[in-house]
Amino acid sequence: MMAAPDDYSWFSRERFPELADAYCFTYVRGLTPEKLVARLGVRAEDCSRMTLDELIRYSYSSFDEQEAFGAVAVGDWVLLVEANGGLGVTEEIITPLSAGTRLVSQFYLEVKGMDYFHWIDDGKIRFEFLHQEGYSHWIEDGEIQLLFPHEDGYSEEMPDELAETMERIGGAEPHEGPAFLLAERLTGITMTPQLLEDSTYLCGGVPRRR
Repeated sequence: MMAAPDDYSWFSRERFPELADAYCFTYVRGLTPEKLVARLGVRAEDCSRMTLDELIRYSYSSFDEQEAFGAVAVGDWVLLVEANGGLGVTEEIITPLSAGTRLVSQFYLEVKGMDYFHWIDDGKIRFEFLHQEGYSHWIEDGEIQLLFPHEDGYSEEMPDELAETMERIGGAEPHEGPAFLLAERLTGITMTPQLLEDSTYLCGGVPRRR
């Protein structure tokens, strides 16, 4: 049975006080954590293994110098977790990161009310939600319609495979559950508190641009 937005109500500031209001989750298919960090320009031998709590503390303590991340294998995918980071929604990073594969990312920053969602296949943007612009596609007259074009690299192919999921979204904001539903549909991975809390992450950082 397909999930509903409310099924992700567990992802809250009560359970994840330093993550739920400022996070980015990025899924990349067919890579290992080591290969993913290499694509980010980071050497795996310079990374450390951490729990989620350790990753969150590391992210905030090094915020001024770098964008910290933690990577963990989930089946055929690798999940990149960021606390108060945005590598997974920076197009100059995620477009090449998707080379030869599929990338899905979701981002939320509560203090600025910013929601983002991206689905990219081999450098082609298939679907997205952009802060202040909304969804790139929506259901009109029973079909998925392109609502706004992208300047470069946008796939004109309509993502009909999201139609059933989008019908369940209604008027909810992405971070209220829809982003998790879309990511689950596109990756086959159901985000759970156990996945986040029980994983050991390969952690490193990308230096911030000055």
